[in-house]
Amino acid sequence: MLDILRQRRSIRAYTEAPVDDATLDALKEAVLRAPSSRGLNPWAFVFVTDRTLLKKLATCKPHGAEFLAQAPLGVVIWADPERADTWIEDCSIAAIILQLAAESLGLGSCWVQVRLRQHAAGGSAEDFVRDVVGLPGNVRVLCIIAIGHPERRKRGHARESLPWDKIRHIPAP
Repeated sequence: MLDILRQRRSIRAYTEAPVDDATLDALKEAVLRAPSSRGLNPWAFVFVTDRTLLKKLATCKPHGAEFLAQAPLGVVIWADPERADTWIEDCSIAAIILQLAAESLGLGSCWVQVRLRQHAAGGSAEDFVRDVVGLPGNVRVLCIIAIGHPERRKRGHARESLPWDKIRHIPAP
């Protein structure tokens, strides 16, 4: 796990190679294994490989989603907020599990924030995404994870460059 964390970087440029069916199945299994508070699993997922829909989803907000247009896979992570008050946390955990699984399978990924973002034409990015993928109006969309074969690999962040000042350790007496 530490090796995956050490090498993982956000990837926004992908080759044209599709994500094969066996890898798609592995990613689906991984995200369904994500823990959730009290095992309520308020999250659900839409795996999008349709290029037309990916190009449309890439316009969900004015900035920071355009790379979805060239990704071979986008995973919309959404939830029913009536199912659990921890839907944001549960979806966030599922999103990072998906990203780490993608990394472990040799793929790159990048998070596209949707919740609390506006669509360029007015309205919310959530409304736009719900409409594009056909979700009911009562659900919430947290994010979309773009996934694909990296156009180029970035080096992981050096251990020395980590913000160690963000750690406080209180040792046992």
